[in-house]
Formats: sequence, C-alpha cells, structure tokens
Amino acid sequence: MPDSDHAIAATFAPHDHQQCAHRALDEAAARLTEQGARLTPVRRRTLEILLESHRAMGAYEVLDRLAAEGFGRQPPVAYRALEFLVTHGLAHRLQRLNAFAACLHPGHDHHPAFLICRSCDKVAEAAAAPIRDALTAVAAQGGFRVERATIEALGLCATCAAGGVA
Repeated sequence: MPDSDHAIAATFAPHDHQQCAHRALDEAAARLTEQGARLTPVRRRTLEILLESHRAMGAYEVLDRLAAEGFGRQPPVAYRALEFLVTHGLAHRLQRLNAFAACLHPGHDHHPAFLICRSCDKVAEAAAAPIRDALTAVAAQGGFRVERATIEALGLCATCAAGGVA
C-alpha cells in the first residue's frame, strides 16, 4: 500500500478528488484485466459512484443512484455489483456502517484498517499490518487462530476537529 500517512491526510483534506478517483478507476480496470474479469457497465458505474467521495455508502444508496441512471431498481442489481467489487479487491465492506467504500489502492493486495470520521463520514485506509500482527500474537497466546479481521476506528478527522466539531 502506498505511503499510508500521506494517503490518510489526503483523504480527509480538501483536494482534487477527481484525480484520485481516476487513478483508482484506472488501477481497478488493470487489476480486472489481469484477473480475467470484466467491468460491466453496472459494475463500472457502481465503482464510479463509490469513488465520487471518500465516504462509505449503503447498498440502497448505491441502488437509488443506479436506478436514477436507468440500471434498474431491484436490490440484486446493486448487491451483485458491490459483491463483485469486494471480491475483486476494488471495494471494501465496512461492517460498522453496513456500507461499502471504494478501495483507493486496488492495484495492491492489502487488508487496511479503516479510519471513519463520525462528523463528515469520510473513510481513509490505513496500513494495518502492525495491528493485525499484534492481534494475531495476542490471539495465538490463547490458542486462537485469526482467519479474518476487519479493523475500523471511529473518530474525528483533522479537518472536522479543526472546525470545532466536538
């Protein structure tokens, strides 16, 4: 995963979001080509919707957007597209929010920790290897083998904190 500290700061700071969205979309297309998978129109549009901002979106919010653009109003339309994106490493499912966020580093296999601002709802990916290693070590001491863990932290981003959000 690219420089995590810079990526976190960039996610929460005002910036040209179209540039990072275009980069992530290009990386996603390349990844799918390597995997022999296809980015159908509904999958592509779903990913574009997720990439419009650095926040997580619920499946029904995505479905409403897809339906408004003529992709159909049946929940499986959104759920299939979202599941495809998660399966292929192009999006992440955030358990705490019951929502999905575009992966901002789809060219890299990783399992990030998610930093979620409780005020602006933006989500940043942070390198989680040290946290996962510590969790695995603690679990192993008790004879437990971690197979999967989702690490999500709720707090305030620097922008919201500076704006006086309590």
